[in-house]
Amino acid sequence: MSELTLFLVRIAYLAILWIFVLSAISVIRSDMFGARVPAPAAPGKQPKPPKTSSPRRGQPTQVAVVQGVNTGITADLSQAPILIGRGNDAAIRLDDDYVSTRHARIVSSGGQWYVEDLGSTNGTYLGSQRLTQPVPVGLGSQIRIGKTIVELRK
Repeated sequence: MSELTLFLVRIAYLAILWIFVLSAISVIRSDMFGARVPAPAAPGKQPKPPKTSSPRRGQPTQVAVVQGVNTGITADLSQAPILIGRGNDAAIRLDDDYVSTRHARIVSSGGQWYVEDLGSTNGTYLGSQRLTQPVPVGLGSQIRIGKTIVELRK
């Protein structure tokens, strides 16, 4: 093998090695610090919050952590979609080693609430059923995310 070929193989190997190292650092950074949040609007130009209708009778109004390290944390469903995870942009931020940065989301569609897994490693469960697609949830439904259980409440 000529010296030029050997030199080019070494350079290619180093480039591939550095690409791997930088991508590993990027994954670790995003897992530790979460996704970037866009900068707020300039003062005096704050967007108006969308008008929400009052919840119907028998409909949940909040999501609460009922079991786990973060017991007692709640999020108002009027701020839907509700992101649940370890990231800084999550409405319900969980300190659980089994929870992904962006683990699950609770959304409303057609007057019904749905929970969906966002491709987490350990999964999201409604009862004992692992979610593979958005599933309707109602008042009192318990959702297990890692070692934490969240529930829809009035």
